[in-house]
Amino acid sequence: MSGAEDGALVLFSGGQDSATCLAWALARFGRVETVGFDYGQRHRIELACRAGLRDGMAALRPDWAGRLGADHVLDAGVLRGLSGSALVSAAEITAPEGQLPSTFVPGRNLLFGTLAAAVAYGRGLRHLVLGVCETDYSGYPDCRDDTMKALQVALNLGMDARFVLHTPLMFVDKAGTWAMAAALGGAALVELIRVESHSCYEGDRTVLREFGYGCGSCPACELRARGFAAYRRLAAA
Repeated sequence: MSGAEDGALVLFSGGQDSATCLAWALARFGRVETVGFDYGQRHRIELACRAGLRDGMAALRPDWAGRLGADHVLDAGVLRGLSGSALVSAAEITAPEGQLPSTFVPGRNLLFGTLAAAVAYGRGLRHLVLGVCETDYSGYPDCRDDTMKALQVALNLGMDARFVLHTPLMFVDKAGTWAMAAALGGAALVELIRVESHSCYEGDRTVLREFGYGCGSCPACELRARGFAAYRRLAAA
């Protein structure tokens, strides 16, 4: 891992959270690469949004353009056949009381973190940046702070490395995520993420809503809409 102190790998899906994390990393590290995962997700269109977001961030600031390095996309399709999750099938999207949402994909973030660490190991990058959050999230246990801390320990033991897992959104709600984007890149970055990112579970990019593209009714859209509205109220206060 020699020379990795100032290098970071961002787990970059093409959604709002990971886009904000990419900007966060570009503001902090001298070399930033990205990795995405194709796992047969229902909203696979998010992968097509990644290039526009990367290009848009590079155009915002010359120093970010100089720091932005290679992009990697890995096949994680094994996840599609391991569960009946609504995120990798046509199953109904539900959130039963007292149960995990039907969109939970067992092991997803654990696998993504492990694969990303393998990429980082080979690329000489020490820092891994993930957009997971336990403050304003869908109830996924693999988004919790304790999970990420345990994963960091396992990765470092298993690879004899000194990876640092960064989760800048862990204790930030969606309104705070928009505010973070504004602090990092101003109104231009907020608009870039609003228009170019994709977080809708249904993969719907037919209507540009106040909060961005989406169906407007899935849990991801509802969460993003509430967060954007709260952010606008705070910004106007």
